[in-house]
Amino acid sequence: MTTRRVRKFAGGVYDLGLHVVWCSKYRRPVLTGDVAARCDELVRGVCGERGWDVVALEVMSDFVHLVVRPDPKSAPSLVASQVKSRTSRVLRHEFSHLRSKLPTLWSSSYFVGSVGVVSGETVQRYIQTQYERPWRRTSERLPSGPADLAIG
Repeated sequence: MTTRRVRKFAGGVYDLGLHVVWCSKYRRPVLTGDVAARCDELVRGVCGERGWDVVALEVMSDFVHLVVRPDPKSAPSLVASQVKSRTSRVLRHEFSHLRSKLPTLWSSSYFVGSVGVVSGETVQRYIQTQYERPWRRTSERLPSGPADLAIG
């Protein structure tokens, strides 16, 4: 059994976790090689600047999974928008081929779920075993959007 890690702020203590998933525009597989590595670095940087703990992060070829522990004053929509906007701006500036292939880097939609109903370890295991999914190996069925990537 794991011990809960609570954090303190002026008005109390909290233990929040969010599972955030967002996709590239048109689900194009543009997050590979140097782009994926830089995206990982940028996501961790944005979270670090805001004091949010990154529990798990996986940059796939066409979407990103992030499990993060934000402060209680940061709405889930703020977490998603801050990370998506910074990464899009910097990646499109540094990798010109992203500007020519896509009108924007990210799809306007995203998925955010609280990590509470499902344990953090379960979400982490889900993210770490992405490549073991039967449909990932055979490419028979690809999720159509962030909602399909949600943990059931």
